[in-house]
Amino acid sequence: MRRFTFKLLGTGCVGVGIAGAFLPILPSTIFFIMAAACFARSSPALEDKILKHPVFGPPVVAWREYGAISTRSKIIALAGMAFGFGLFYYSANPNPWLAITVAIFMLGCGIYVATRPSGPKENLAE
Repeated sequence: MRRFTFKLLGTGCVGVGIAGAFLPILPSTIFFIMAAACFARSSPALEDKILKHPVFGPPVVAWREYGAISTRSKIIALAGMAFGFGLFYYSANPNPWLAITVAIFMLGCGIYVATRPSGPKENLAE
């Protein structure tokens, strides 16, 4: 039952990841990272397919091995967060406390993304 559940979750993450590859506001890599983690517990063959995929595999492997996010991906993620906050602020017209709470949360997420290594060389220098 546990293997089936992880396989089902992994398949769902792959589906969302594929959708994210085509939708500009939905990330894809994080869902492939989660899918690989689920498949590691349920289907090594499917995990291997993700890790060896020419497009989605390298970022998943970089995250697993080094906790790394490429510089290009960091820029896209940070720009997306800024755009998302701007869209939230101007379309929702939130009260100041909500705006500050969301800004702090997004700032924390942005700091986390920005401080991850960009690759193995950066990680080994630390």
